[in-house]
Amino acid sequence: MGGIGHLPKAPGTWASLATLPLAWLLDQLAGRAGIALAGIVIALIGIWAGQIYVDHHRTEDPAEVVVDEVAAQLLVLATLPLTLFSTLVGFALFRLFDIWKPWPVGWADQNLKGGLGVMTDDMIAGGMAGALVVVARLAFHI
Repeated sequence: MGGIGHLPKAPGTWASLATLPLAWLLDQLAGRAGIALAGIVIALIGIWAGQIYVDHHRTEDPAEVVVDEVAAQLLVLATLPLTLFSTLVGFALFRLFDIWKPWPVGWADQNLKGGLGVMTDDMIAGGMAGALVVVARLAFHI
């Protein structure tokens, strides 16, 4: 993500925000299925690359690794039509769950290690945010 992970404050939030234009571009080129596929591919690469980073730096879930936020934010955005409002809601919900770490996000953050641990808590947070958006859209016909 071009060094976003090395920003001194909130690198995960900045990476999630930087993912929004990527999602809009993917939506234009391949629709929401393309966004979802990109999120899955990035998550798989992130598990592999995260394991290498964790092994090399001997640290778990380092803040400078933001590929997890990119993959998870794409997962959320694949669940909704990309209007300005829905994109901002999806962004806000994902960041809320990623920072707050409710169960099972917190469980994954504390118990999974290596590249899988780097990716999984964020992917669960993204899945929760995406599911909440889908339920709200169905309930409120938005």
